[in-house]
Amino acid sequence: MRVLGIDPGSKTTGWGVIEGDGRHYRLVECGTIKASSSQKFPTRLLKISTGIEEVIARHSPDACAIEDGFLATNVKVTLKLGQVRGVAMLAAERAALDIHEYSPRLVKQTVVGYGNAEKHQVQEMVRVLLSLASVPQPQDAADALAVAICHFHHAGLAQRILASEGRVKLTSSTGIRRRVSRSG
Repeated sequence: MRVLGIDPGSKTTGWGVIEGDGRHYRLVECGTIKASSSQKFPTRLLKISTGIEEVIARHSPDACAIEDGFLATNVKVTLKLGQVRGVAMLAAERAALDIHEYSPRLVKQTVVGYGNAEKHQVQEMVRVLLSLASVPQPQDAADALAVAICHFHHAGLAQRILASEGRVKLTSSTGIRRRVSRSG
């Protein structure tokens, strides 16, 4: 499976593409989409959307994992982040990707093991998990890779749960379940 991770930002949006089987990952490519703060905000949104569309066209991911918004102390910042997330999700939806959202805390918990981990801890764990010689730069790209890794962990768990539920069958309208044998 190939996953595009996105760390949305109104000035710098990080992205990273990894592929793997849920246990082992490989970095395909990562980078950022930078929008000048001197540009009008709608122009920045267009640049971010176009940049994500180009990444999707170049790497053909199977899914898109995007960091969920957080409530900033500045309402304007929160609204702008929501708009960036919106154009990123629209680009992924246009490409018919499965879209999954993860909170910053869950990403840190999954990748580092601690929901209040520092940025440098996340970067170091991304380096370790992807077997990289150095920490991925810039930081926004490393954060996007962490989101993609988070998706691999949670998507793998969801698939195992669905697979195990496939072995359970309702036997009547009473809702009693019984195990179904896989043989014959």
